[in-house]
Amino acid sequence: MNISDWLDKKEAEGLDVSQIILPDDLAYDEAPEETVFFEEIKPCGIFCTGNHPFSTVKRFGHWYYGRGQDKAAGIHSSEMEWRLFTKDRELVVKTAKSHIG
Repeated sequence: MNISDWLDKKEAEGLDVSQIILPDDLAYDEAPEETVFFEEIKPCGIFCTGNHPFSTVKRFGHWYYGRGQDKAAGIHSSEMEWRLFTKDRELVVKTAKSHIG
C-alpha cells in the first residue's frame, strides 16, 4: 500500500489525518512524486551537521506532506517540529512558508 492510499483509508475511517504519523514501513519505502517546496536556514555553513530551521512540502499522489522545524526554535535546536498532511497544495505551501519566514 502506498502513502496516498493509506491516508485515503484512514480518512474514510473518520480519522483526522492532518497530524497523523506514518507507519515506519510507509515513511521509508516510498519516494515522493514531487518536492513542491524546500527552504532551510543554515547561516553556519554547508558543512554544519547541526539542526537548522527548515520547511519542506512533498507530494504523494493527491496528498501533500509538509513538515519542518519552526524558525522560532533557533539554530541547532530540535524543538518546535511541525507536520501537516492535506490535499490542499496552497494551504500546505502557505503553512510551510509561515514556519520558515
